[in-house]
Amino acid sequence: MTATAVRVPYAGIATRAVALAIDAAIAQAIFFAGGAVVTLIASLVADNIDLSTIEAVLAAIAWAVVVGFYFVFFWSTVGQTPGMRTMGLRVIDARGVHPGFVRSCVRVVGLALAIIPLGAGFLPVLVDDRRRALQDFLASTAVIYDT
Repeated sequence: MTATAVRVPYAGIATRAVALAIDAAIAQAIFFAGGAVVTLIASLVADNIDLSTIEAVLAAIAWAVVVGFYFVFFWSTVGQTPGMRTMGLRVIDARGVHPGFVRSCVRVVGLALAIIPLGAGFLPVLVDDRRRALQDFLASTAVIYDT
């Protein structure tokens, strides 16, 4: 009698972490490219560019919007970000389809909350039977291997 390995369909913490790192790098590159364009245009208009506190806060808000839009756009349209696609992952809701816009927005807020306490929001992946993190619990989603 031969034993066959049963592949668990839910993604583990290592593949999810690598996918998140890839996505974070892509989102940062998009933000930096946009910032470079804005700085170039500002340098053509103004003689001296000096960021005040208000402008730094606005830049931080712009960063959050770009990163949030990146994740929400990909999750709500195709169910996977480029990083998730690279690692062969997909996010699904309870019906087995990619989450919609509102669920993706909840998921991105959950992702931020999972990261804030030193990544503690990802620890449930180690003990949950469906390997869900905080953002998955909040948005009622799961991350699976894309076959």
